[in-house]
Amino acid sequence: MTPQKTRVHFTDNYLLNPTNPIEINLIGAGGTGSKVLTALLEMNHSLIELGHAGLSVRLWDDDRITEANLGRQRFAQSEEGLYKSVALINRANRWSGTNWKAESIKFQKNALGKHPENAQANIYISCLDSVSARFEIAEILKGINNQWAYRNTSKYWMDFGNAKFTGQVILQTIGEIKQPNSNKYETVAHLPFVTEEFGELLKKSESEDDTPSCSLAEALEKQDLYINSALAQMGSSLLWNLFRNGMTENRGFFLNLKDFRSQPIKV
Repeated sequence: MTPQKTRVHFTDNYLLNPTNPIEINLIGAGGTGSKVLTALLEMNHSLIELGHAGLSVRLWDDDRITEANLGRQRFAQSEEGLYKSVALINRANRWSGTNWKAESIKFQKNALGKHPENAQANIYISCLDSVSARFEIAEILKGINNQWAYRNTSKYWMDFGNAKFTGQVILQTIGEIKQPNSNKYETVAHLPFVTEEFGELLKKSESEDDTPSCSLAEALEKQDLYINSALAQMGSSLLWNLFRNGMTENRGFFLNLKDFRSQPIKV
């Protein structure tokens, strides 16, 4: 009996040895997004030290910092009233000497149905509460035209989502990623969008209250203090392993922080 091969996805070749920094659109600068940005700073520095070209991040968020954001998100009292994306990117650039960019608008189509400017990137990372925003991103990514792109050809979408004590991170490919021939593994070129694979579950959860919190205490009733941090670290580890190992058997995970259970999602 022939043993069953392990299913794996090999990282796109360009991401492993790029001629320019890998372009990332980070969408959402709240509880999860602000912490993912910190992880990307660490990843950028580490990749450069290993001889890689590093990362170039563009952070998208149209929200302004309020008192309710302090404590659970990466903001200080002196930053109240500023755009989240601008405050975080300015701080990141001062800290690390990067030239990352902030967009104080939503990542969505305009009134004429056109994609937002600077929408093209190698990797998209969404850290959003809104279900409808995920479907909007999926629609934009399906319409991305890679025909003339090379340096910033769109390759992957990583989506972070959470409830009060639980959450998930799911890696998806934008189209198919060419895989090498392998005698040892069963290679997988396409990782489906979260909106396709879990679309019905997302729609069922759409009725959940996503109105802004007026205080930290109210925010903690909706999301536990460390669920965002835990997801950000584990999800960033998945992205880091794509760069370091060049392959993955897992395309994400489900996390329950209340009883400390984590379940990987196999390729």
